[in-house]
Amino acid sequence: MVAAKKRVPVYLLSPDDVAFPPADHADADGLLAVGGDLRPERLLTAYRGGIFPWYGRGLPILWHSPDPRYVLDPAAIHVSRSLRRTIKRATFDVRYDTAFEQVVDSCARAARPGQKGTWITPEMKAAYLTLHHMGYAHSVESWASGELKGGLYGVALGAIFFGESMFARAPDASKVALVNLAQRLSEWGFRLIDCQMETAHLARFGAQAWPRRRFLAALKEALAAPSRTGRWR
Repeated sequence: MVAAKKRVPVYLLSPDDVAFPPADHADADGLLAVGGDLRPERLLTAYRGGIFPWYGRGLPILWHSPDPRYVLDPAAIHVSRSLRRTIKRATFDVRYDTAFEQVVDSCARAARPGQKGTWITPEMKAAYLTLHHMGYAHSVESWASGELKGGLYGVALGAIFFGESMFARAPDASKVALVNLAQRLSEWGFRLIDCQMETAHLARFGAQAWPRRRFLAALKEALAAPSRTGRWR
């Protein structure tokens, strides 16, 4: 006899209350809740609870907390020899928070193997632009010959950076941005870069899969540090 799988409820969020159920109530695929909105208070509450929005056009807002969680220690990032040579040649000029909207738009348009469309809907873009203006969301940009060639964006709270998306229009452009960010975060005392989901690309930089329980404990410690808000330079 095959044992039946335990059914896990998916919570419907209140349109008014920004609170979330505990992250460890998520189902086997990491889905925790449906609905709500993307106002800044709700987004920041979600991140502080180890939860993030991820959904596509035409769907309700879906909130996730996967187990395991993919994370990167900024002080222990692995940089290949070829990438070190690219960085040493100063192929790209890395800047922070000078083209946040361009980075988000570029991430939304980036083609990704096995994926149709983008989760960066107009509503998502507007929400993260608001967080950027509030000083919580940041972009890291690789420039060459006056053109944006690659980069990434995410949200910073306490001593953790929640990576959202990255793109590249030139070889190594997004990689250089990530390495520069990791080095800067390490200097600032950040403990983790949250990569959310496992990818082979991030694994090459030393990202690891942590049980959700371990991630939530580390998140709690990281959030005890003051947040570095405002424009990064």
